[in-house]
Amino acid sequence: MTTTTAIGYVRVSSDEQVASGLGLDSQRQRIEAYCLARGWNLADTVTDAGVSARTLNRPGMDIVRRLMTERLVDVVVALKLDRLTRSVRDLHQLLQLSNDTGVGLVSVSENMDTTSAAGRLMVNMLAAMAEWEREVISERTIAALAVKKARGERISRYPPMGREAEPRGAVERETLAVVAELLAGPPMTQRGMSATLASRGYLARSGRPYCCSSIIRMIARTIEDHPQLAPVRTATDTDARAERITAVVGGGS
Repeated sequence: MTTTTAIGYVRVSSDEQVASGLGLDSQRQRIEAYCLARGWNLADTVTDAGVSARTLNRPGMDIVRRLMTERLVDVVVALKLDRLTRSVRDLHQLLQLSNDTGVGLVSVSENMDTTSAAGRLMVNMLAAMAEWEREVISERTIAALAVKKARGERISRYPPMGREAEPRGAVERETLAVVAELLAGPPMTQRGMSATLASRGYLARSGRPYCCSSIIRMIARTIEDHPQLAPVRTATDTDARAERITAVVGGGS
């Protein structure tokens, strides 16, 4: 009788869980018990410690996929499906790899095994629910932050731009004054504003020119402080791109 060779996969997403070791140890123990009960040979257990499951680009997952691709194992065992992935798209990639290689994917807690059609269907349904739950949590978080912002409460580790204690606050208020000056002048792209600020020595905390999203936030803040600037339209990068496309199509340089 041929022995089934399994590889375990364990993952936790936070540094606190890594430090305690409890999450990883619990997963390993339950995977070992499951494989023992099934009569499978657990060759090893691959670990991703303190790594999110938003993508498959993880050191441990890369090892698992290589083992699957080279058909060195017969089945991959994880405690829960969300240890493998939290994305339906990424799950489809794993399922496709499983179909191509014949290597099964097993979730201990949900008792799911992709070696059967019913198992593959249930795994897809669970992944869809997990992704829906994550998106709902994200929407709730965004709504809660909007409420805090409306109340004037801080929503990040830094105070609103220009309201920090000296000396950073003074520099940011000078930066906002320059943004107001630029808004009152000829239309300018966000990149153009960033370059102008950089040329005058106004840079982000990182020491690099402000990114476009930061420029957009500064424009909103400036208009909030200077409502008379609201009707002034700033040229966008989309406008600049459209002008460039027109020039190229027309045979310009």
